[in-house]
Parts: sequence; structure tokens; C-alpha cells
Amino acid sequence: MPATEIRLYRDDDGSTPLVEWLATIEARNRKTYEKCRSYMQRLADFGRELRRPTADFLRDGVYELRINHLGVNYRILYGFIGQDVVLVSHGITKEKKVPAKEIDLAATRLAKYRSNPRKYCSTEEV
Repeated sequence: MPATEIRLYRDDDGSTPLVEWLATIEARNRKTYEKCRSYMQRLADFGRELRRPTADFLRDGVYELRINHLGVNYRILYGFIGQDVVLVSHGITKEKKVPAKEIDLAATRLAKYRSNPRKYCSTEEV
């Protein structure tokens, strides 16, 4: 099975929300950052084959990468474009469920990406 390419969503203002979020995580706790990175690598290695407890389908084409570290639930929301993955949103939740507004934001970003991949694909690296 070929590795899945990971792409990052870029916002209208040119920022890459996931990169910015990971930078704040790295500044606070290097081990949490490394765990997020290792889960993203699992997603690249297994793509659509990745299942619970590591990943799960939410709705509207949005999936979640489920990272738990030190009792905190970190989530990276993503969707598939063909075989590849677009990481569109992120969050930290104390609940076990991702808030509906976060899923809505991810679905909106995924739709934007699909409508114009050149405009919404970040060239930044994680």
C-alpha cells in the first residue's frame, strides 16, 4: 500500500492553522508535539485503513485523528482528496466528543480546499 500524502490547509489570509497550532503545542510540551507528529505519520502510512482508537469518521467527509496525552484529548481533523489527506483543523477537548462547530469549520475548509487546491494548499511543512 503506497503512503498517503499529507497536505495542509492554508486559510484565505495565507496562514496555516495546523502549523501554528503545532508550534504552540511544541512550545508548551515537546512530548505532546512528538506524539501528534507520530500520529500524523501513522495517518500517512495507513491512510484510509487507519481505524479507532487512532482515527474515526465524524461526518460530512470529516475524520478525526485521536491523540490522547496526559489525560488531554488532542484532535486533528482531516478529509480525503482521492488517496491523499488534507489536515484542515485541530483542537483540544476535555470532552470525548468533538464540538459540532469544529466539525462544521473542518467541513467548510475541506470544501474550500476541494474547490481550489492550489489556493488552499499550504507549502509549509510540519
